[in-house]
Amino acid sequence: MEILLKVDRFYDTYKSMENISIYTKFNVLPDNLKGQVMNFIDSLLERVPKNIKTGKPKTPKFGSCKGMFEMSPDFDEPLEDFKDYMY
Repeated sequence: MEILLKVDRFYDTYKSMENISIYTKFNVLPDNLKGQVMNFIDSLLERVPKNIKTGKPKTPKFGSCKGMFEMSPDFDEPLEDFKDYMY
């Protein structure tokens, strides 16, 4: 558990440093290039599915699998393999 906490802390620090690095590099750019970077980021975000942007899993709609599965008519009947164990 302690190792996992250390890895998590390292990852958080790494991601934070990565964000600071990106921010620093972005701020050094001239305004016209900042606009191009923003346009590029927007075009990348358009390619990402919406559920990934929010980080929330896509919720299936009720009844979306209707007709995909069919239960056999004897589904609830006792199995032959278990007859020895039933009384």
